[in-house]
Parts: sequence; structure tokens; C-alpha cells
Amino acid sequence: MSATGAPAETPVQSPGANVGTAYTGRIGAIDLARGFAVCLMILSHGTNGLMPLDDFPAWGQVSVHAITKFSSSLFVIVFGIALAVAFMPKTTAPDWPQRRNRLLWRGLVVLFWYKVLTVVEMYGRHDTAAIVDTLLYRDFPSFVEILGFYAIALLWIPWLLPLWAKTPAVLRWLSPIPVAFASWWLLHHFDFWGVPQLQALIVEHPDYYTWGQLARGPLILIGLLIGGVLLQAYRAPRTRWALAGALALVSAALFAWFLIRAGDLRPLLVDIARNTGKHPPQLMFMLFSTGGAFALLALAVAGGEWLAKWLRPIAVIGSDAMMAFIVHISVIFLLLREVLGLYQSVTYERALLLTLLLLAATATWIWLWGTMKRALKRAPDTVVQRK
Repeated sequence: MSATGAPAETPVQSPGANVGTAYTGRIGAIDLARGFAVCLMILSHGTNGLMPLDDFPAWGQVSVHAITKFSSSLFVIVFGIALAVAFMPKTTAPDWPQRRNRLLWRGLVVLFWYKVLTVVEMYGRHDTAAIVDTLLYRDFPSFVEILGFYAIALLWIPWLLPLWAKTPAVLRWLSPIPVAFASWWLLHHFDFWGVPQLQALIVEHPDYYTWGQLARGPLILIGLLIGGVLLQAYRAPRTRWALAGALALVSAALFAWFLIRAGDLRPLLVDIARNTGKHPPQLMFMLFSTGGAFALLALAVAGGEWLAKWLRPIAVIGSDAMMAFIVHISVIFLLLREVLGLYQSVTYERALLLTLLLLAATATWIWLWGTMKRALKRAPDTVVQRK
């Protein structure tokens, strides 16, 4: 199982394989797409973790930091894709309860790391009372909050998947619309019994940097839909490229809509770089973010295993997003900020360079970690063979 709630992909047929010949590896396009999202997230965290947005140069806000906003939507869409590929075909299998329980357990593991990394993020900059309030959901962190979203999602989505598999195709394809409407209606017409933290967890709240389950639910459903198509289209290059082309067209349409409504483009991009319209999600931010997400997803799907091989460091990071999260948050907040004292004492260019080095270090660590785990799994078999 992959990280941050994104499960490992089930085997599918390799492109061009004969019928009945199973593809025994991971779907490289999913790892690559997830890797794009994680790398952009680390790029955002690495710079903003060392200096406030107000200190960013103008070129950094637009050409670098605005682009990182693609990651938020891409992450959630790929989460849905991975669920569709890895678990949807298994919902009618006799061992589905065991698979469902593994997903639920994964949610608890992500919740554990969410709380641990919340302490890491807040350590040294907040008092104990503020940290306790955040751990008890009276407040929320910012850099690691998306882990809280995945943890909660993994506690209810396993119960949805069997129902989703039985739902008629037309209703599945229409499902993002009523979920988006429900999120909007609740945001504007329901007070959540005067508990803003509850609103933040469900539909988001302007005072909290929190990912709402219903607010981002349509993206999960879109991911489930794309994942179902990908599972079939990935078997042959032509069908995979057709899917990639469709995703690219959606991206172009979203960007066209964004540009038509934009007016003065540069100030808008600066606002987006500063997270204006991200929580709760607003139209212009979501058009820009999802447009970029679909473009990167189209690239990953079109490139398939070939592109995943050539962009191996990115795909490696995408293969274990939970480890990537642990590594980069720990390095930024414990090593760079606390031990080396680099917070607000570096230039933007140096922060950017350190972030690029962090990306390389993260990919290397995940590769070494995976190599070690595979070696440990092979060790008992080797001993048995020698005997």
C-alpha cells in the first residue's frame, strides 16, 4: 500500500500484452502523477517553511509558487484514482472485508502520523497549550493538514466503495455535482451548531487551513471515475493516449474558463500563490488548480511506464508519499529551522536551492528504504533455499 492513504495499485495488463498476460508491477503513471503532486507540495513547503510569503520576490510568487497550487487538486484526484484501481475490482471478492479493514487501519496509521507531524510542525514556534489544542481538533496546523483529510477519508470511503461499484454508471458520472452542491449549500446555509471546527472538517472554514471532506469530495469522485477508465485504458497505448487526450482537453477547458474570467492576470496569480480562494475552495482558485492537475495527470497517463522510468526520482517519491511527507516535514522543521536556524535568515534563492536538495534527498531516502524492505523480505527465502 502506498502512502498518504493512496493504496498500492493492483496489477493490470501491461501495454501491448497478450490477453491473460498479467502486468505484475505498479502502474507507473499513478506513481508519477502522485510524484508530481508531492514534489510540488515539497517545493511549496520548502520555500514557505523557511520564509514568509511576503518575503518572496515577485518572480517567485507567480512563476514558482502559483504553480505549486496544482498539487492540492492533483493529490486528491490521484487518491481517488488509486482507490479505483487497487480496491474497486475487489469489492465483490470474498476477502473484501479484510481489504476494507486494511484501508481502515491505514486511515488510523495516517492519523497517527498526522498528529506526530503536527507536533513537529508546531514545535519551537508555539506553546504547549496551542499544540494540545491542535491535537484535540480545537485548531489545525497548515503544512500537514492534508494528512488529517486523508485519515478521515480513509475511515468512511471503504464503506462507500461497494455501494459505488453497484451504482449505475450514469449516477456515478453525475455524482460529483450533487456532492459539490451539498458542500456549497452547507457552507452558506448551515451553522454546524456553532462549531467552526466541525464546519472546517466537513466543508471548510475561512479561519482554518483545513481540507473539508465534502468540499474536496467531488475531486475524490472524479478520481474514482478516472481510475475506472484508466484500469481499462492502460492495457494498450492507443486507449491510454485517448484517455490522456481527454484529460488534456479538460485541462484546456478549465484554463480557458479561468482566463476568460481572469481580467488582470498577474494580480490574480499572485493572490492564488498566496492561497486566496483555497479554503474554502473558490471558483478561480479551483479552475487554476484543477486545470493544472488535469494537465499533469494527462502527461503522466500519456507517458505511462516509459515516462515514469525517465522521471524515476519523481515516480519514486510518488510511490511512498507517506514517507515523503515524514522526511520533508522533519527536515524542514527540525533540521533546517530548529537545528540550523535558517528560518527567515535565508534568501529566496537559497531557500529554493535547499528545497531542490531536499527533493533529491527525499527520493534517495525512499529508494533506500524500499530497497532495504525488499531485501528483508527476500532474506528468509534465501535462507530456506540454502538449507
